[in-house]
Order: sequence, then structure tokens, then C-alpha cells
Amino acid sequence: MWTGTGPVQRDVLVTVAAGRITAVTPGVARPVGTPVLRGLVVPGLANAHSHAFHRVLRSRTQRGQGSFWTWRDLMYRAADRLDPDGYRELATAVFAEMALAGVTGVGEFHYLHHERGGRRYDEPNAMGLALADAARAAGLRLTLLDTCYLTADVAGAPVAGTQLRFSDGSGEAWAARVDDLHGALAGVDGVLVGAAAHSVRAVPPAQLPAVVEWARARSAPLHAHVAEQTAEVAACRAVHGRTPVELLGDHGVLGPRSTAVHATHLTDADVGALRATGTAVCFCPTTERDLGDGIGPAPALLAEPAAPLCLGSDSHAVIDLLEEARAVELDERLARRERGVLAADTLLACATRHGHAALGFADAGTIAPGARADLVALDLGSVRTAGGGATAETAVFAAGAADVTDVVVDGRAVVTDRRHATVPDVARRLAAVVSLVLDGGERERAA
Repeated sequence: MWTGTGPVQRDVLVTVAAGRITAVTPGVARPVGTPVLRGLVVPGLANAHSHAFHRVLRSRTQRGQGSFWTWRDLMYRAADRLDPDGYRELATAVFAEMALAGVTGVGEFHYLHHERGGRRYDEPNAMGLALADAARAAGLRLTLLDTCYLTADVAGAPVAGTQLRFSDGSGEAWAARVDDLHGALAGVDGVLVGAAAHSVRAVPPAQLPAVVEWARARSAPLHAHVAEQTAEVAACRAVHGRTPVELLGDHGVLGPRSTAVHATHLTDADVGALRATGTAVCFCPTTERDLGDGIGPAPALLAEPAAPLCLGSDSHAVIDLLEEARAVELDERLARRERGVLAADTLLACATRHGHAALGFADAGTIAPGARADLVALDLGSVRTAGGGATAETAVFAAGAADVTDVVVDGRAVVTDRRHATVPDVARRLAAVVSLVLDGGERERAA
């Protein structure tokens, strides 16, 4: 067992009560009748940045060339076809796929709020509530990062087309709607409502204070896409004379409850500002490489005083947090032509403890008394892991989602022997809902 700190320990008895770990005792023979998790057991993985509906694009956007912006056009087509019932069905399948990959907590960066044309549903938070239902059905903890999205570009062009579904019109209107969502989900076990400013493209500076104040008043997590593409950085400099990090810093977005997602194209001053303010950074390497965005400066961010680094699957090009952790190091090896830049236990902490903290669950991501009882077992006898041994290096550099055998979330067995406890045949369900959203949508329009 890798508990989150220190070396791997063997024959560890973990005692759990009311969803929390009460004792961790190594070197104990298994008491009769006690369930056993075989292989290498690690803390639950945290997917700190997810857009559930992007999952339908997997393998559908790989023909020919393109850019982030052409990919975004296809994403908008998918977004245009979802309603609350369809979103609940899709997100349940996507969150179940995450559980099978060892994810115990997810941060859903949610901006698909309204009906086509921007009309509000009779229940203005119908889409957010559908996501909460889906996470509970799949057995995951959810931080629902309700996202403010108001403009089409850095210069403040109005939203149009599918983007109308994303916008509340102003920061104040966004805050009023999210207040209702926060109230509706208050007390729901395993669900936390946080805030997000989509990006400097989508939230003008004058509207940022409403988002910042809402999060501050509730001590809620606050996330934002930051410096994802060079075009975004160039436009921000041209319009505001500042980098995105500088602009967000000017308006109070940075801080220890905040997370900068992607943070791919940073200046040295940007890195210094993130570290000095304790702002976390979420890398999504499989999406960033899928879109050709670039490689973020992980070693610089992790230098003391560190900006806590966490990981997300973002567009779900794959859902595999161990692959995300591995990619941080392997990308650095390619860029530097140097091996061993970041240690395996550092990368595993990014996939566990740092991610849960960024989602507002600082009591998760370690196997220790008082922590949430999240446990993930990795098969050490698969063709990928055989011979590697029970080490953090095996988890990060050999294992993957296919090696997850068992998952416990808050003391509940969600995955047992690679089977989801409450969502049967996840692959079939995913295939059906993707076909409904994309292929069925095409037939509906043709008719």
C-alpha cells in the first residue's frame, strides 16, 4: 500500500467507520471475514478538471488536421444536442468510466446551463442538477464548478449560437442562479458546489468580481481556464496589456482556493505569481497533447514555494489519471531531453492529494486516520505491471486505468473485480449514449 507519503507498506489493515479511516496498521495478518484488496493499493484518484459532454468526441475528431478552434466547433455541435435527461444519461456513463479508472472525486467544469437559444429551463439549474444525479448514481464525489461564461472573445464580443446556452448575461445573474443551485444541493453528501470563471475570453474583467466574491463568501473552490493557447495570451496582451495570469491576479482570482487550469503558456512572472499566491495548477496532458496546445512548466511550478499541481482528463481523449501523471514527466523528458525530472511519488501525489484539495476535499487523497476512505487497488500481475513490484514507479510508469480492479469511495465499494457496482455494462451504455447524442442528432436534423 502507498498511503500518500513515504514508502510502500505491506499487509496493511485499514479500519473504516462512517466513511472515514480510523486506523492504518501495517504488518497485520488479515482478520477472518475482512474484505481484502489485492495488488498495490493507493489513495483515490482525483480528476480535477472534467467536461463530461466532451466524452462523445473521442475518436470523432481525429481525421485530418485542425486546431483547438476547429475542435471547438465540433464540441459546440455536441453541446447543442443535449437536454437534462440526455445529459444525466451521458454523465452517468462518463462518471462510471471514471470510477472504473480509479477516480473517486471529480471536478466538473460546468457551463452548459440553458436551453438552445439561451432560454432558461423551468428549473434554471436543471443541467447542473442532472450532473449531481449522475455523480451520485456512479458513486463519485462531485465538485460542481458552476462556470460563468459571458462573452465570445477577449475583446468582449457577444455570445452567439450554441454559446447562448452558456451565458447568464452578467456576473450578478450568474451568482443569483448559482445561489439557488448551492441551496438545492446543500447537505447532499459528496456534492460540493464551487465556482469557475471560464477564461479571460469568456468573462470580462468587470464581471470577475461577482464570481470571486461568490466563491469567497462560501469558501468555495474557484477554477479558471488560464493561458491554454498562445492565441489567447496574445489577445489578452493586445486588449488588456496583461497576460491572463496578470489580469486574473489584478481582479482577485488567484489564491489558495483557486486553480488555474492548463496554465500552458506562462511567463516567468506568471509562474512566480501562481507560486506566491498558493494558486493550484491543473494540467490535463492527454487533452493538451490531443489539441496540440503545448507543455506546461511543471518543474518551475513545483519549485518551492510550490504551486500545488493536480491533474484532469478535461476533454476525455482518454480517462486515465495514471496516464496523466505519467505524461507530465514524459513530456518534460521530451522537452528537456533529460530523464527523471519529477519523481513517481510526486506525480502520484498530484493525481491524488493535490487534486482532491483543489476540489475542496482536503480530507481526501491520503490513506491515514481521519481521511476519507478512498482506496484504489491496482493489479500487479497484468501484462503491463508484471515484474515491476509494489512501487510508486509501477503505478505511474507501468499501470493504467485497465489495471484498476477495486475502488472504494467514502468506505463504499463502487468497483469490485473491475465491475461497477451500480452501473452495469458501462461500455454498452457509453456506446448507446454517444450514438444518441451524435448519430441520433444527425438523423433528427436530417428529418
